[in-house]
Amino acid sequence: MKFYIKNMVCIRCKMIVKQELKRLSFHYIKVELGEVEIIEDVSSAQMIVFKSNLLKYGLELLDDKKSILIEKIKKVIVELIHYAEEPTKVNFSDYLSEKLNYDYTYMANLFSEVVGINIEHYVIMHKIERVKELLVYDELSLTEIADKLHYSSVAHLSNQFKKITGLTPSHFKKFKENRQLGIVNP
Repeated sequence: MKFYIKNMVCIRCKMIVKQELKRLSFHYIKVELGEVEIIEDVSSAQMIVFKSNLLKYGLELLDDKKSILIEKIKKVIVELIHYAEEPTKVNFSDYLSEKLNYDYTYMANLFSEVVGINIEHYVIMHKIERVKELLVYDELSLTEIADKLHYSSVAHLSNQFKKITGLTPSHFKKFKENRQLGIVNP
């Protein structure tokens, strides 16, 4: 039996879901971002308990096709930006269509309608979050980060970063360093 779970976007979420499955004595085949497959059939009483337990952590079981597709789109984006070792070499819209077997225009319209922002903006927000992570870890230069996230240039990355955060990448990094040292002046 397969379940789709809203807001399951990180490794910690996977651990929570595994914990809840174990608590209910369910045996899972796989637990991935936004998706769980278990061996057993689930009674309606078990389903109510499972839903209730997940809600305590901000996770929600999905049961309609549109919501499931939205979560699948989010999952592909998160996996591609945050967890892929090698970013895709193909156009993102083609990649998404190929991965989910839906027309990109249909997915883009549905996503905008349900989420309230377009897919491109959602991707940009996640890319900027990834840039922040990489800046904080301080393992890559800004040029390497731009390459890793397929920005056309460091200037493009910097402009997008400032547009979203209000700070330049270097100012963000300096601000984070100052906060870690206990200095409050940005």
